[in-house]
Amino acid sequence: MQSVNSLQLTFKNRVVVVVGAAHGIGRAICKEFAVRDAQVIAVDILKEVLEETNKEVEQAIKESGSAGSIHLYACDATDSGAVKNLEEQVISNFGKTDILVNVAGGVAGQVHQVIENISDDDWQKVLDINLTTTFYMIRAFAPHMKKAAYGRIINISSGAGRSSSLTGIQAYTSAKAGQIGLTRQMARELGRFGITVNNVAPGFVLSNPSTERQWKAMSKDQQNQLINSISVKRLGLPEDIAHPVLFFASDFSRYVSGQVISVDGGLQLF
Repeated sequence: MQSVNSLQLTFKNRVVVVVGAAHGIGRAICKEFAVRDAQVIAVDILKEVLEETNKEVEQAIKESGSAGSIHLYACDATDSGAVKNLEEQVISNFGKTDILVNVAGGVAGQVHQVIENISDDDWQKVLDINLTTTFYMIRAFAPHMKKAAYGRIINISSGAGRSSSLTGIQAYTSAKAGQIGLTRQMARELGRFGITVNNVAPGFVLSNPSTERQWKAMSKDQQNQLINSISVKRLGLPEDIAHPVLFFASDFSRYVSGQVISVDGGLQLF
């Protein structure tokens, strides 16, 4: 076993798959791994926006002098066949997957409606984006981690999954709570194979067009009320979410599994 005193926050020779890499949080996670020498597989359905992630991460690699790299893969993570194809490509090209970060999610452009007005399609779409994607990805890559007797899986849920949604979208809260449950169950199932599974639950972060629209839709008083309810009195940044992910992915957390870290500036105090 590696000495605790020799542990470093580096991901040299590690292959990291980040699902949902096109926008803020996913992009920041890609960048933080890449500047610490990881080979980053950036996955998203939004091909053009993913190119922006590529540019930012390559620039960060250059400026840091890192030995890291980034590789783009377009994939609809709600499609099990597409996920299977992604798995085959990644394993063929890189031979392994050490770390899997499931960031994909969102509200699919929806706003709050009373429960009786929500259609089957509205409900299912949000569940698929937030929960089913996580299931598909873990199902695809966990077998390779088992063979290697090593793996780190980090799922990005939400404070909504631990409490309730600021926007009142029932399917989003339910899906994120389900993802936390899946995290705990997978920690129990995969631990014997040297795989840890943990969860980061962000608060409100201006990280993508959806959250920016939500913020702009609030009145000035509502914006101030939200900020004042946060202990550190500011909104989160994408890198604020990325840093706990690094912890869960590193050997500093090798004895931590099935856990949820709320990264919300002290909004929810459990």
